[in-house]
Amino acid sequence: MSSLSQTVPTPSVQASKMPVINMDELTDKDKAVMEVTQLKLEVKLERWLTSKCCEEVKDYIQAGEEEDTLVKGISEDKNPFKEKGGCVVC
Repeated sequence: MSSLSQTVPTPSVQASKMPVINMDELTDKDKAVMEVTQLKLEVKLERWLTSKCCEEVKDYIQAGEEEDTLVKGISEDKNPFKEKGGCVVC
């Protein structure tokens, strides 16, 4: 029996419980099986056009633009990082 079947979890296993695998200890066959398994998972993913994703991201950013401190900035009286005093050089 391959060591791969003992270390690679099934897709139903949560990602937080995946074991650590030392790739140097795997055979070439085990590595190929892992790669094919990963590719089978990836081929099932829904693909989106980049243009559609960009439009959705742009709309999301513009919807929250009024509350975004990176766009609007922080008022001086609410800025926790405002310098308390000046620098004195002796």
